Amino acid sequence: MTALTLSTAAAPGLRADAIVIGVAKGADGPSVAPGAEAVDKAYDGRLAAVLETLGASGSEGEVTKLPAPSGFKAPVVVAVGLGAEPEKDAGFDAEALRRAAGAAARALAGAKKAAFALPLAEAADAGVVAEGLLLGAYSFDAYKESAKETKAAKGNGKAPLAEAALLGGKPRDKAYKAAIERAAAVAEELNRARDLVNTPPNDLNPEAFAAVAQAAAKEHGIKVQVLDEKALTKGGYGGILGVGAGSASGPRLVKLSYTSPKAKKSLAFVGKGITYDSGGISLKPAGHNETMKCDMAGAAAVFAAVVSAARLGLEVNVTGWLALAENMPSGSATRPGDVLRMYSGKTVEVLNTDAEGRLVLADALWAASQEKPDAIIDVATLTGAMMLALGSRTYGIMANDDAFRSAVHEAAEESGEPAWPMPLPEHLRKGMDSPTADIANMGERMGGGLVAGLFLREFVGEGITWAHLDIAGPAFNEGGPFGYTPKGGTGTAVRTLVRVAERVALGDLG
Repeated sequence: MTALTLSTAAAPGLRADAIVIGVAKGADGPSVAPGAEAVDKAYDGRLAAVLETLGASGSEGEVTKLPAPSGFKAPVVVAVGLGAEPEKDAGFDAEALRRAAGAAARALAGAKKAAFALPLAEAADAGVVAEGLLLGAYSFDAYKESAKETKAAKGNGKAPLAEAALLGGKPRDKAYKAAIERAAAVAEELNRARDLVNTPPNDLNPEAFAAVAQAAAKEHGIKVQVLDEKALTKGGYGGILGVGAGSASGPRLVKLSYTSPKAKKSLAFVGKGITYDSGGISLKPAGHNETMKCDMAGAAAVFAAVVSAARLGLEVNVTGWLALAENMPSGSATRPGDVLRMYSGKTVEVLNTDAEGRLVLADALWAASQEKPDAIIDVATLTGAMMLALGSRTYGIMANDDAFRSAVHEAAEESGEPAWPMPLPEHLRKGMDSPTADIANMGERMGGGLVAGLFLREFVGEGITWAHLDIAGPAFNEGGPFGYTPKGGTGTAVRTLVRVAERVALGDLG
């Protein structure tokens, strides 16, 4: 990952491959953002005019490169758009800084060092800039031999930006140091979640995912327990076993427990971990299978969040439950019409084997409920209906408590993750009534994302506060990269979960 430093050095004398500055979109054209005063001075105060001549407007994510002024040790100035110029005396929006840093880091792939002279009014700004550039510099090249060879060739590589110095930072200030240390820890774990999502399913089955979790747990002092097929059968985890029944790769339930001696509250995070989803017997149509390695993004987010909490030493107990299975069709696969007895004891009539995520989550939610945490949040790429409702960049939040749903939404907004509160209409529950079992895994087609949330609510222990994040849209970016978001796995929900844990530790989640 890109190495980070705070620097008080002046931009002209800093040895680097590029100087990154911010440009805002003003009423009369682009304007140079704070932090770039020394660069603007070297252009005789005409940097904004030069950028406008080159076609720059200051629009969010816009990147313009130009030769550095005479006397600079860095050869290039990279001007990145911050979007609309803020009101007088108001600072730039945190997400604007985060996205600008990410866009610049992507544009500097192959560079050894860059100096970021973006607006840093306070320590929090240093944190979001650091987070943005670390996430923007991400690349997944593990399976590209040509990329490895290119990176090995001197002077001809597209490896991620190797080092970044944040100009205007205060190296000896505890708040600044803490801000970039937090950014580094969260970004590294979020990028590990991206790696997991991007790993091909022939290399990441439930057993392999569990092994990754075990290794990370050992490294960071997290207690881990893995239930294999034998243990799942003995425990009566009918949902996880039913989904994994058709695969040659057996399912797993992984429990990760981070405990703090100073904790007063406990959280449980539950993640859907379908390492590949063919749809099972209810096979997905052509064109819908190619990205289904991403169906474990919820479990990847939960895993990354628990490890982040441990690395940050948060004063809250956090338990992660990874419900891992591969959903495949075969002679042993669960069939539409089968009835599964879940870990809770309830029976579920399976009307569609492609509605499998809610089955593995149901078992994990009930397992998490047995420990009586103060709150449970599950994360899942659960329904195409949520994508139809909110698009590809926003996830939905449902809950059995309106205040908690609002608090999770606030945490998402603070983290820069687009999310939206969604209802759980009681009238939709009737559609899941089954003449054969306690409940069916399908209900009305319209409002399918909400129906799935109502199904999950049935498996949350009585009196436990719970929220459900349906990240089907933003978990995997099939389009081009933007801001700090790459093509492929995005790591969506990691930052929200970490922020929730931080707020609970501080006692201000509500």
